[in-house]
Amino acid sequence: MSVFFIDTNCELWWERAKELNITNIIRMPYTICDKEYFYDLGENYDPKEFFNLVRKGNTPITSCLNEENYREYFEPFFKKGEEILYVSFSSQMSATFESMDKAVAKLKEKYPDARFTRFDTKAISLAAGLAVYEAAKLHNAGKSVEEITKFLDTFIYKTQMVFTPESLKYLKRGGRLSAAQANIGTLLQIKPIIKLNNEGKLFNAAKINGRKKALNYLVNDVIENADDKYPIAILNADSPEDSDMVEQKIRQALPNAEIWLQPVGPVIGTHCGPGTIGICYVG
Repeated sequence: MSVFFIDTNCELWWERAKELNITNIIRMPYTICDKEYFYDLGENYDPKEFFNLVRKGNTPITSCLNEENYREYFEPFFKKGEEILYVSFSSQMSATFESMDKAVAKLKEKYPDARFTRFDTKAISLAAGLAVYEAAKLHNAGKSVEEITKFLDTFIYKTQMVFTPESLKYLKRGGRLSAAQANIGTLLQIKPIIKLNNEGKLFNAAKINGRKKALNYLVNDVIENADDKYPIAILNADSPEDSDMVEQKIRQALPNAEIWLQPVGPVIGTHCGPGTIGICYVG
């Protein structure tokens, strides 16, 4: 049986990871107030404290892991000759996989019989996490790497993510909006609707006038497209009232759905900012 790896940019909550016996977790780094942390899927994370620091003007920074980080994660299993399956977030969202590829190439030179597969979910946050969740269940059932990746080849194009930020300044800071676009959008109360495309990149799907209308757009998107045989995940960046409102509307329309409620993690939260509401689901 293979060894199953995930990373914390999938944002699968730590309790669910524990229930699935996922123990090989690559922790993605972030820095705030000049101190570096490695996200642990929420076990020791205080979202209110994090987003309060951001609101006070503290700018968090995300960074890539280096070759040595990846070597430390993978070499113990290469040394034992165990096969590794790593279900990761989108390659389009980070340069970290360049370091990973270099580390794995060097490890394969040292351990030529090693078997390593990284499956790119072409998603992030719980759009990746839902793929991880299903893949972990298959892995626990004894399915092979080939069987799991064959399932994921289709499943990842069903996972959806739709979110809206409360403020445009974090998208501006991340380079997704120009200063002029952010200023005009703020003045006109424009709220972008961000989705994922099939290449694993974020795109602006709509521009909605006003927060309430933007949240209703998210709700309608889920009601119209979600397959309620799978969990629907509602994430909030310290905006619990809006999250509760979104949940109530979805429950009214999809009473049989399993709904997960959880905070946005610090790595994702760095780029979307406080007040963001997002929904991940299988469509």
